Amino acid sequence: MSEPKHDESFKVVDRRLFTPEGEFRKDVAEQQDREHETATSVTATQSSRNAAPGKDATATASSTAKPAARDTAQGAQPAASTAKRSPAFENLVRSLGQNAAMLLGGYADPRTGQPMLDLEGAREMIDMLDALREKTMGNLAPEEDTLVLDVLGNLKLAFMEMTKAATAAAMQQEKEKSRP
Repeated sequence: MSEPKHDESFKVVDRRLFTPEGEFRKDVAEQQDREHETATSVTATQSSRNAAPGKDATATASSTAKPAARDTAQGAQPAASTAKRSPAFENLVRSLGQNAAMLLGGYADPRTGQPMLDLEGAREMIDMLDALREKTMGNLAPEEDTLVLDVLGNLKLAFMEMTKAATAAAMQQEKEKSRP
């Protein structure tokens, strides 16, 4: 007997908020907002079901204990401990943010005194913070989530401004070179 073939195809989705040219991709931001709202509503629905009156207490306890045990076995922390603030996480976010700001010209090179500008490196740091936010969504304390959003917002705004300024400077140099 032959076993039925399973469809093993997959879909790759680009979730970066910026195009290679540095333009903001609104469709990805809107998709992330929709996913966040859906996840929030699912969590609220599940917690209201668990607290619904008229259920047998042992049935409710056994239905909630199994997913928690499975999550803990997979390495996830229990829900009660995920809402604590972590100074280490906040330091990580700030460190990545400072490195990205440095690459966007926020700090001067100690040897030359000139601002360091590495747009590609800054984009990578911003993408890392985006990935960190995506992977920790729903597991952060409100202060941590606000910190990540603030840092990302400021960095993305600075990145867009620096990209526009670099493009304008490159265009100006081309105009000057083409003049006889």
